[in-house]
Amino acid sequence: MRRSVPWWALFSSVCAPILLVGGWAISAVLQGRDYDPASRTISTLAARGADGYWVMTSALVALGACHVITACGLRSAAPPGRVALAGGGVSAMLLVLFPAPSSGGSLDHGAVVAVGFSLLAVWPILAVRRGPGQRRAGERRPMGMLLARSTPWGLRPGPSFMATVLMWIGGVWFLLALFAHDTAGAAERVLTFAQSFWPLVVVVSCVRQTDRDEEQGGGAADVPRR
Repeated sequence: MRRSVPWWALFSSVCAPILLVGGWAISAVLQGRDYDPASRTISTLAARGADGYWVMTSALVALGACHVITACGLRSAAPPGRVALAGGGVSAMLLVLFPAPSSGGSLDHGAVVAVGFSLLAVWPILAVRRGPGQRRAGERRPMGMLLARSTPWGLRPGPSFMATVLMWIGGVWFLLALFAHDTAGAAERVLTFAQSFWPLVVVVSCVRQTDRDEEQGGGAADVPRR
């Protein structure tokens, strides 16, 4: 049976959260004690002139590349979701061209960040595969339930919808932390880590589903027809 996800897509999905966390951790150390990760954003680490500029910038480029590679290999996902995931990766790489200023705000940087966040927030629900896992009109319910089990968990409507909702809630939390509280750094780290980790969840669920189908000898396809 052909693997639903190639090994290189699994590798890229594993690397994404590691590169993100490693990038901001090393950059924060290089920035020194004056940098408060709870209140100051990741963009500050990637601002021109920052001590950890090259580390954080390289991590963002690598993170974006990982998302693009994962999107290319995630064959089980619906095309709109794969496009959105790849678009989020491209947005991360574009931050090199639109870095945050050392002080104050930047409309260009903010726009790229907003587009990247939006694409990575909606891709879970856009990636839901509406095919064999959905019960069609006139189909017996037991068969529909069995076919639904053949859809990878990470591409089912329930988990995907919940992931998208939680990411948007995280976006609202970040805005509140940025303008009303002094915890923007903490909120951004939780949100960006969640967005970098969800592709790994989806890929692993696809791999596990493929293994499960192989163990069952093809899953729903082996069910005798009536």
